[in-house]
Amino acid sequence: MKLIIPMAGRGTRVRPHTHVTPKPLLPVCGKSMVERIVDTLSEALPRPLTEGIFVLGPDFSSDVRSSLDSICDRHAMAAHHVVQEEAKGTAHAVACAGDHLEGEGIVVFADTLFYMDPGIDLSDADVVVWVTHVDDPSRFGVAVREGDRIVELVEKPKTLISTEVLIGIYYVRDLSMLREAIDYLFEHRLTGVDNEYQLTDAFDRLLKQDRIFKTASVTAWLDCGTIDALLATTIDILGRENPPIPEDSVHESVVIKPVFIAEGASVEHSVIGPNVSLESGATLRRSVVRNSIVFSDGRVEGANLDHSLIGSSATVSGSPSSLNLGDHSSISPGG
Repeated sequence: MKLIIPMAGRGTRVRPHTHVTPKPLLPVCGKSMVERIVDTLSEALPRPLTEGIFVLGPDFSSDVRSSLDSICDRHAMAAHHVVQEEAKGTAHAVACAGDHLEGEGIVVFADTLFYMDPGIDLSDADVVVWVTHVDDPSRFGVAVREGDRIVELVEKPKTLISTEVLIGIYYVRDLSMLREAIDYLFEHRLTGVDNEYQLTDAFDRLLKQDRIFKTASVTAWLDCGTIDALLATTIDILGRENPPIPEDSVHESVVIKPVFIAEGASVEHSVIGPNVSLESGATLRRSVVRNSIVFSDGRVEGANLDHSLIGSSATVSGSPSSLNLGDHSSISPGG
């Protein structure tokens, strides 16, 4: 089974942490968002993933490709990289997969994280769409039902026609039929919301062709689309996973769980937690840090931080504060 992940977006709402690193590769408690998605699907799907097709932006570095290759290698998947030169919508992003759009596959947008139970039933369906209930669905695509049957898919409805939102995970029995539906949108210039080609419209075309649609649900759907959401999702995952503390990572310090401390990170003469993620190479010295993320090789010394995100290789020292500090930056709050 193929896995197609469009990830060419710039992640503007999570800046400054996406200036260098694409949002799907930001670590969340030791694993990038993409890695978590691949791990979850590998455990839940009834058949193994065999190929990963990643739709990248034109300026993505070789390091990005290497990271994706490593994830695929761990799952015995072949990795393919394709480029979306210009953002023209979700359907356009999927279309960039080109010749890979054939056979059985699953399309996942790497904007959110999720948990799902194993044993998903993909039988007797042309398309399976994952949905969840949201009180205000105006920012999402929705599935409209008559009884138990889906009759329409609508992107960002202006009126309340359904609270069952599409969460960006789609199983397709034959990707070539999805490609044909997208090609139809291109041929007839059928743009939707934001004057872009929307994948929801392509699926709605398949629905109108009497293809068999089913829905599936997740046990948790976690937003990572903003700074606040990324921090809230990290805290949620810490509570769910309660990761162990590596030996020799904490010295003369107090740990208030849940926290994540990566291999190679260190805590000295500090109080860490609750709800802190400390990525590889990060260090805390003579500090109190709670409800925060310190990315790889970040350094916090003599500081009291709460609700903060400290970028990779960034340095913080000084008085109490709440910060959102980008990569390779340095600051002394109150200094």
